[in-house]
Amino acid sequence: MTKAMEITLVDYGMANMLNVARAFRHCGAEIRVVETAAEAKPADRLVVPGVGAFEKSIRAVREKGFDDLIRRHAETGRPFLGVCVGMQMLFDASEEFGEHEGLGLLPGRVSRVPAVDTSGEPQPVPHIGWSPLVPAEAQRSWDNTFLAGQQPGEANVYFVHSFAARPADARDGLADCLYGGHRICAAVQRDNICATQFHPERSGEIGLSVIRRFLSL
Repeated sequence: MTKAMEITLVDYGMANMLNVARAFRHCGAEIRVVETAAEAKPADRLVVPGVGAFEKSIRAVREKGFDDLIRRHAETGRPFLGVCVGMQMLFDASEEFGEHEGLGLLPGRVSRVPAVDTSGEPQPVPHIGWSPLVPAEAQRSWDNTFLAGQQPGEANVYFVHSFAARPADARDGLADCLYGGHRICAAVQRDNICATQFHPERSGEIGLSVIRRFLSL
C-alpha cells in the first residue's frame, strides 16, 4: 500500500483549519496540525493558510516560531503552499493598517485592492466571490507548475480579500484574476514555494484539483 503524503498544517490561530484540513484529506493527504514550531517535525510538505489582517497574522507567526520553520522548510526544496494571508506574508511588507514587515521570501509588497475600476467607477472592497484565473503577464504557460492542467479563463476560484500582493519580480507571478479591469495577483510560484490569494479549499473541484497538483510536486 502506498503511504499517504504527509502535510504539516500550520495553525497560528488565523485560519479556518477545519475546511483546509478536510480538503487536503479529501485529496488523500495525511494531516499533521501544529500550533507551535516546537511541535513540528520534518514533513513532505508545509501548508500555511490564513484569513484576516496581515499584522495580526505575521505577529502570531513570529510569536509561535513559525517564521523560522517556514524559512527552514523553504530552504530544503520541499514543496510549500501559502493560502490567502499565508501567501501575503511571504513578501517583503504589507501596507495594511500601516507598514508591516513580511517574511521576505519573495520580493514585493502587499497593497490594497483598488476601490475603483479601470473606468473610474467605485467597486466593492473587499473583493468577494468567484473569478477566473488568467496567466500572469510574464507567464506563457502553467505547465510544470502547481496550476498545471487548469484552463485559463475557465478556472473559477473563490476570493475574499481587501489586499493583494504585487510581486517585484514578474517571474514569480503565476496567475492573476481581473477585478474591475485591474490585474490582481492570484497565485505565485518560485521553485518549491507556491501560494494562492484565492482559497482552494473553498473553490470546489477546481480548488481540489489545485491541491492534488500541489501534492504531486
